[in-house]
Amino acid sequence: METQRTEAEPVGPLASFVRFVVCGGGVGVLSSAAVPLLALLMPWAAANAVITVASTILCTELHALFTFGTGGRAGLRRHLQSAGSATAAYVVTCAAMVVLHSVQSSPSLAWEQAVYLGASGLAGIGRFLVLRLFVFAGRKETRAVAVRPVHGGRVHHGDLLLAR
Repeated sequence: METQRTEAEPVGPLASFVRFVVCGGGVGVLSSAAVPLLALLMPWAAANAVITVASTILCTELHALFTFGTGGRAGLRRHLQSAGSATAAYVVTCAAMVVLHSVQSSPSLAWEQAVYLGASGLAGIGRFLVLRLFVFAGRKETRAVAVRPVHGGRVHHGDLLLAR
């Protein structure tokens, strides 16, 4: 017996944004704890890269299953698109820090945090929009309509099923 996989009910924009923040924030907190632990075994940059890749894969699966309610796992195409949006977000936060350090040679920790968190927030909103509108956008639903064969060459009004 064959089972048919169907798309899950779409999640509204506000609910999916809350889920995006919870999933991404939760994984972000775990990642921030994992990087220094892994850095005990390897250089910090390598540990950060490993955790970034792992957390992006985990978040993409969570977003597919929970945040955007696609009804299934992410698949390679969505993972690659999500990685692209994560890379763009990374570039935005790095650029913000470069701009800060070019404007102020020795910014305080508070300024660095404010700029980084602001850039991260804007990048996160942009990433949410890209994921919702492009990566995890639901397909247009099509319905199958039953068609009766017409016999004898003449078509009567009752033989036609008009579009609804």
